[in-house]
Amino acid sequence: MEKYITPTFYIDSDHPKIIEFAKANCKETDTNLQKAVQLNLAVRDGIRYNPYSIEPAKESMKASCVLKRGDGYCVAKAVLLAACIRSRNIPARLGFADVQNHLNTRRLKKLMGTDTFIYHGYTEIYLNEKWVKATPAFNLELCNNFNVKPLDFDGINDSVFHPFDKFGNKHMEYVKDHGTFADLPWDRIISESRELYPAYFEDLKRRSKDFSNEALCENS
Repeated sequence: MEKYITPTFYIDSDHPKIIEFAKANCKETDTNLQKAVQLNLAVRDGIRYNPYSIEPAKESMKASCVLKRGDGYCVAKAVLLAACIRSRNIPARLGFADVQNHLNTRRLKKLMGTDTFIYHGYTEIYLNEKWVKATPAFNLELCNNFNVKPLDFDGINDSVFHPFDKFGNKHMEYVKDHGTFADLPWDRIISESRELYPAYFEDLKRRSKDFSNEALCENS
């Protein structure tokens, strides 16, 4: 388990701001399960989901940079949660899967040219002698704007995207599993993303500044 509690370039769990954030959102006297539940909630709702925030720069994907920025897409938020968990000496790793997102906004879908998102990121946490999936991507406000249920995490059961929204419409489908990693395979992710979504990386002006409001306007 040593590699799952050790700081890395991206999962910089030894960064003072990461440690400070983790301590502020869970108690030293809490069990590991309680700490994981509280930290997942803190990252889920304390860091806004922003799919327009992806940058090729490696530095931008460090957990401490995501925390400072206050927003990020699923992979960035999974990296931050893993760092917070490791800072409490609890094993954590990253998992990735390709997903088909049926509740994409028109603007983002046009920019990406597809509703398939490769390398959707989540966090796996080792609790009570088993790995449990946590998905802190969508903050509560965004879930309300998209009419989907927020993802709760109890530390016992896997927390993965709901297949349907509140009205029974398709929400998210997992189409390919990429497995788990002790650190972020950023070179692989960004290389394949730039190949699949060229317009996203070529025209920064077309990116929205407020994805949550964009969702609200389309789904109100």
